[in-house]
Amino acid sequence: MKIHFWGTHGSLPGSITEKTIQEKIHEAMRKSLQYKLKDDSDIEDFIKNKLAFSERGTFGNNTSCVEIIDKNLNTKETPEYIICDAGSGLRDFGNNVLKTGKSGIYHLFVSHLHWDHIQGFPFFIPAFIPGNTINIYGCHKELKQAFIMQQRSRHFPLPLKEMRGNIKFKILNPEQEYNIAGFQIKIIKQNHPGVSYGYSFEKDGKKVVYSTDAEHDKNAESPNYPFLDFFRNADLLIFDAQYLLFHNMDLKKDWGHSSNIIGVELAVKAGVKRLCLFHSEHSYNDKILEQLLKDTRRYLKIRDASSSLEIYLAYDSLEISI
Repeated sequence: MKIHFWGTHGSLPGSITEKTIQEKIHEAMRKSLQYKLKDDSDIEDFIKNKLAFSERGTFGNNTSCVEIIDKNLNTKETPEYIICDAGSGLRDFGNNVLKTGKSGIYHLFVSHLHWDHIQGFPFFIPAFIPGNTINIYGCHKELKQAFIMQQRSRHFPLPLKEMRGNIKFKILNPEQEYNIAGFQIKIIKQNHPGVSYGYSFEKDGKKVVYSTDAEHDKNAESPNYPFLDFFRNADLLIFDAQYLLFHNMDLKKDWGHSSNIIGVELAVKAGVKRLCLFHSEHSYNDKILEQLLKDTRRYLKIRDASSSLEIYLAYDSLEISI
C-alpha cells in the first residue's frame, strides 16, 4: 500500500512567484561554487545530496487531496481509487489517472465542506467522462448541495449536472463502520467549525488514518481521549498541524486546527508508526516548513529518545509506502 499526496496546503492554494524561484536558484548556485561540477551526473548528485529540500524543491501549493494506493484495486479491469478530499490537488490526480485510458470507479471521502476541501472537483476531468463512476462519501447532510452550489452559474460556468460521469453522493453515519473497496472504514467526529470527520482505513493488516481540520483541546490529555483509540497502532497518521502550539493555544484557539507538538504527543501515546504533518499553514514558505519538520523531530527526541516514530511533513507528490 502507498499513500500519495496530491495536495497538502491548508486553507487556500498557494503560489510560487518569480522572486521565490530566483531566490532558490541563487542559493543553489552560491552553494555550487564549493564544488567542481563537471557533468550532468555531478549536477544531479549536487542537487540531490548537497541542497536542502527547501532549496531544491517545494512543499507545494495544492489544497487537500490524498490518494490511498492499493495496486490490487488499481490494476483491476475496471480500476478503483481511494481518495481523501477534493481540494485543488484533485485536478492533478485526475490528470494523472487519465494516462491509463481506462474507465474507473472513484471512492472520494470528504472530511467536510469548506471550500479548500471541495474546490478541485469542478476541474476533475474523470467526472466529465461517461463510463466513470464517482462515489462521493461524507457525513454532512448537505454534501450534495455543497457540490452543486460551487458549480452554479454565479460561481462556475458548468453546472454539476453537466458532468457526464456517474456521480453518486452517499451519506455515511459516523457511528457505523463500512466496508468499501475492501477497506474497513471507521469515522470520527472532529472539532472544527461546521464539524469535520476523520477516516480510518484498514486492509490486509495495514491502517491509515486521515485526520485533518481537527482541533484538540485540553481533553487530549485524558488517557480516555477517543482519538487515541482511533489512531491506535496506525501505520500512518495524516494529522492536521497547520499551527504552531502557542498559536493553537492562544491567538488561533477555536479556529479548528492543531499543531505539530500535539500531533507528536497523540501519535506516541497511540503507538503510531509514522506521523505525517498535513494541511500546512499557507503563509509559511518552504524554509519555515522545513525548519518546522526539523523542530518536530527534535521535540520527539527530547520527549522520548527511544521512540521509533517516523515523522514527515507532507508535500505535493510525497509518496509513503506502508
